[in-house]
Amino acid sequence: MTLDEIWAKAREMMGPNCRVCPECDGRGCKGKIPGVGSMGDGSAWTACVEYLRRVKIRMDTIHEPWEPDASTTLFGVRLAAPLCLAPIGGLNGHNYNGAMSTADWSMMAVTGAARAGILPFTGDGAPGQLKDGLEAAKANGGLDVATVKPWRDNGKLIAQAQRCTEAGCPAVACDIDAAAFANMGSAVKTLSSKSVADLRAVAESLPVPFIAKGIMTAEGALKCAEAGCAGIIVSTHGGRVMTDAEATAKVLPEIRAAVGDRLTIIVDGGIRTGADIFKVLALGADAAMIGRPFVVAAHGGGAEGVELYANTKRAELEYMMTMANCPTIKDITAEKISVE
Repeated sequence: MTLDEIWAKAREMMGPNCRVCPECDGRGCKGKIPGVGSMGDGSAWTACVEYLRRVKIRMDTIHEPWEPDASTTLFGVRLAAPLCLAPIGGLNGHNYNGAMSTADWSMMAVTGAARAGILPFTGDGAPGQLKDGLEAAKANGGLDVATVKPWRDNGKLIAQAQRCTEAGCPAVACDIDAAAFANMGSAVKTLSSKSVADLRAVAESLPVPFIAKGIMTAEGALKCAEAGCAGIIVSTHGGRVMTDAEATAKVLPEIRAAVGDRLTIIVDGGIRTGADIFKVLALGADAAMIGRPFVVAAHGGGAEGVELYANTKRAELEYMMTMANCPTIKDITAEKISVE
């Protein structure tokens, strides 16, 4: 099974909602909200793709021969590569054509990620989605960061987060950028933005690290640190929650400068290659997150497709590490890149 074969099979299954474009740059599905695309003119997504193209990697192949080590540790979990699988919803409805159930997706995603040694995140919101993710976590030794919606009732958020820890999850996340997400339909009335006090209440209720997803400013990152979060995900929800947002990679350096080592930083948005992973690490992230291509990989190849896609990204990253004289992840620093 090759990635080309997986993509071809997925293309037959996922249309018309997802076209499985040869280049997942957001242009083919812009404005498809509710749906799989980015909001409005799609610029919040294409900005991410275009900014990463401006980041260039400095080549340096004069060094002793060694095997690159892409391994890292996130939230106490040792990983083969600094790569996370994004929480994905809407499998049964408007996003991905209903070709796969949420339960099947969750199990394939978490199982394939576990085999590849990357960190999977699963989502919340759709009926049964959190339960499906937790069942997949239990089947894989707890290896899953369940991501709870920002429920208006903070007590409900805390209760859902505590369910995740009972399933063995090493951390719990909340995608606070879904506070007014159009894809939630009428259920959006049950969501809300969160204050520092709200986030602190969640963080203090958990025996594991708490992660806030959807942070795009240094000020927001500092609020998360104040609230006791262990990590943040720099994200615009794939460009799906607002128009005219900045590129996620662009804001990384200022966020890292603001919080230093106080927070673990993950970033998503337009990351599609090992070179992209290298770039965001050099810009200040601890790990990269990828979403849509993993959905394609699962549709076309099941858990094996997810594993193959993850291993391919790790191999691409290791290649760039060799070409840029970076024996380990810690060697990928700002000096290894330039921005045009």
